[in-house]
Amino acid sequence: MNKKLIVIIIIAVIIVAGLAASLFTVDETEQAIVTQLGKFIREVKEPGLHFKIPLIQKEHKFEARVMEYDAAAANIITDDKKHLVIDNYARWKIVDALKFYQTVGNEPGAQSRLDDIVFSELREELARHSLTEIVSVNRQQIMDKVTEQCSQKASDYGIDVIDVRIKRADLPQDVTHSVFDRMKAERQRIAKKYRSEGTEEAVKIKAQTDKDKIILLAESYRQAEKLKGEGDAEALRIYAEAYENDPEFYSFVRTLEAYVKSLGEGTTIVLPGDSEFFQYFSPPADE
Repeated sequence: MNKKLIVIIIIAVIIVAGLAASLFTVDETEQAIVTQLGKFIREVKEPGLHFKIPLIQKEHKFEARVMEYDAAAANIITDDKKHLVIDNYARWKIVDALKFYQTVGNEPGAQSRLDDIVFSELREELARHSLTEIVSVNRQQIMDKVTEQCSQKASDYGIDVIDVRIKRADLPQDVTHSVFDRMKAERQRIAKKYRSEGTEEAVKIKAQTDKDKIILLAESYRQAEKLKGEGDAEALRIYAEAYENDPEFYSFVRTLEAYVKSLGEGTTIVLPGDSEFFQYFSPPADE
């Protein structure tokens, strides 16, 4: 009885091992191909459990998602002979698992091949454009063209290059300081120009203000003298009219005004008794 149980167990183990060797799973993020003694049998793209012949068939799994390739920074020369250190990356995907397996074998091999393709196309395309175009003006168009060219070449390896982008475009370290010095000198020149123009404008404004001040004071003085002359003329006219209406009363008022101005407190005046200045201090003739 024990021997039969052992045999049954052994047979069960063999069956389970055989089933395990004949089944494989493909995740939803994967794709696979099945080879038999090194020859391609079929391609598996649907996720789930799949069958293979044990020992003579083998599955090869590959990533089905979009992957990213980050290249090392490299030096390139632009059309206007400027040196740039370009740091770029690419997004790519395996679209033909069989061709991918036959040409590059695995992802590290694909990364190495993409490194050559992307850098070659990027260097060739950037060499046709100036620094300004690469940095700002035509950057999008340049990257689109590089992506298209890389995708065409990578299709021979079952790869679709979805996007190529420049992360950074820097000047080499040995020329960065000289460029910064030139930029600083240019900014200082512009600042000096603005200060000079500001000083010149300030002098013009001050001169115009001084001129306006002199004109305003002269006009004000003219108006004041005019009003003063008109006032004196009007006073003389009133005095003249008053004199014509009552000369005696006018003489009396003017004499009183002279008394007020001349005979202040502590004032001593020596005049003859019959002086006209004291005519109103004398008694009337009929007294």
